[in-house]
Amino acid sequence: MLKINSKAPNFNLVSTNGSSYSLKNSIGKYVVLYFYPKDDTPGCTIETKDFNKLLSKFKKLNCEVFGISKDNLKSHHKFKEKYKIRFDLLVDEEIKIVKSYKVWAKKKFMGKEFMGVVRSTFLIDPKGKIVKIWDNVKVKDHAQVVLSTLKDL
Repeated sequence: MLKINSKAPNFNLVSTNGSSYSLKNSIGKYVVLYFYPKDDTPGCTIETKDFNKLLSKFKKLNCEVFGISKDNLKSHHKFKEKYKIRFDLLVDEEIKIVKSYKVWAKKKFMGKEFMGVVRSTFLIDPKGKIVKIWDNVKVKDHAQVVLSTLKDL
């Protein structure tokens, strides 16, 4: 797992806004990166909709929000349209960023073991340092907890 106060790994990923996004693009702003397993599944939908509902409050605190999963761009666009998501989703089909943030791990579901994304959120400060990490996130009220943490900084 990455450590608080360490530099957030930089990356370049395709974004639903049609261009490439790099963490360097957000220097000078806070950034919420939340990693989620799959578009349009129950937990991921709740988490994404909650961040979407609170987006204007994050923006007022000079903070951008990005969701990252290994889904492709077409899947992200469908998900974004279906729920009218107003922030960008980033594509990590090759799971390079998921691995660099140490959120790719062995999971268990219905007695089967497999590798997958562990639902995790990183709050990054305007200089690119990780100020808070939530791992194995429970989606209920998570976006509100992240917002409250940001307000307290």
